[in-house]
Amino acid sequence: MSRVFPQTPCPSHPSSHSVSKPESFTIWMKSLVFNTRGCTVYNSKGEIIYRVDNYDNKSGQEVYLMDIRGKVLFSLLQKKLRLFGCWDGYKWDASSSKKQLWFRVRKHRSICVSLCDDMCTYKIVRNDGKLGFKIVDADQEGALVAEIKQKQTTTGINFGNDVFTLTLQPHVDQSLIMAIVMAYGLITNQI
Repeated sequence: MSRVFPQTPCPSHPSSHSVSKPESFTIWMKSLVFNTRGCTVYNSKGEIIYRVDNYDNKSGQEVYLMDIRGKVLFSLLQKKLRLFGCWDGYKWDASSSKKQLWFRVRKHRSICVSLCDDMCTYKIVRNDGKLGFKIVDADQEGALVAEIKQKQTTTGINFGNDVFTLTLQPHVDQSLIMAIVMAYGLITNQI
């Protein structure tokens, strides 16, 4: 049986900055914590770099994106208006343990992401008939920011409906994109 990644977790700190070349990650929609919902994110070397744990029920009111050491990078808080699926993303300051509103994800006809600092807007575009989606920059004429596809073995066999490959384009904040992916998972009831 194929493994998602055969290596053990690495204690290194995930990069929350952008890089100059495309990067790939594996997202496994399983939590590291027994009997909780969430997901685990591996880098291309097979090291765990992010984790999401939802200690409440599926699609809880507040969910946390953490590094491998458990340091909270982003928290997502569901707004009271559940009809359209609105989530606020808060970035955590490591030194003061305070959080600041960083982005908002809304679902109406499409899923839109508004960043609070520079008004940049991303859109989430679903892949037709397939598991996965793309995150595009609405301000840059739909330029691709990230893409999620169902992960396959080298022979083309799918790992399953809960294992995905995330490809990030250069000069994109990795932890921000992971928080947006997390919000999408909450809106679609996958986390």
